[in-house]
Amino acid sequence: MSRSITLGHYLPGSSLLHRLDARFKLLSLLIFIMALFWLKTGGGMAAALLLLILLLAVARVPFRYLLRGLRPVMYIVLFTLLIYFFFTKGGVVLLRLGPVTVEQAGVSQGLFVVARLIGLVMATLLVTLTTTPLSLTHGLEFFLKPFQLVRLPVSEIAMIMTIALRFVPTLMEESQRLMRAQISRGADFESGNLWRKARNLIPLIVPLFVSAFRRADELALAMEARGYRLGARRTRLHESKASFRDWVVLLFSIAILVVIIVARI
Repeated sequence: MSRSITLGHYLPGSSLLHRLDARFKLLSLLIFIMALFWLKTGGGMAAALLLLILLLAVARVPFRYLLRGLRPVMYIVLFTLLIYFFFTKGGVVLLRLGPVTVEQAGVSQGLFVVARLIGLVMATLLVTLTTTPLSLTHGLEFFLKPFQLVRLPVSEIAMIMTIALRFVPTLMEESQRLMRAQISRGADFESGNLWRKARNLIPLIVPLFVSAFRRADELALAMEARGYRLGARRTRLHESKASFRDWVVLLFSIAILVVIIVARI
């Protein structure tokens, strides 16, 4: 199951995107998200998605990783399409089901919003798949440094965020292992309506929480055994240094955002 969950995984590689500084990748991700929300035309959104697919090809990310990353949001996509198709009115009537109609404005707006959602997921996957968890921690810590002025534990917050992201596939794998164990004892998670299926998942909650707390305790003991202390000043084996290609990628991202704002694409 962990192989079917893309979020939180790092895909080793030596591509250009893998070699970029994590700080610049996070900045570029933020700029790209701003650009996605600024886009107003279908052509601009299609160009943005095409750019993401090109970047995934440059990073040598297999297409199946993209499909696995989009799988968890498919229910949100379908729900969004249904809401826009049946409740947004305007334009030519494309489909009529008694008193209910599907009109051109609902279809176009629904597809546009779904394309934006898919772009957000793809851009996030592109960063997480090409950046090690340690590099992500250092990048987040860099941007959270201003909060040190109000005595926030910046290093600890960045570490917690990265660990939480990293353990998403681990917890999903653990839930599948518990589910298989319950099925071998006669549990039924497939039959019945949606409400019954949800009730059948209740016996998984307690052992999953127990397993999560056990893993957290083991992780804490391992970190303490390696000398980790809260508030201690730590050094790094590899210091982050911005290179020429990092600045080029950042300037390219800013240029795309400026063009979108000026041209109102």
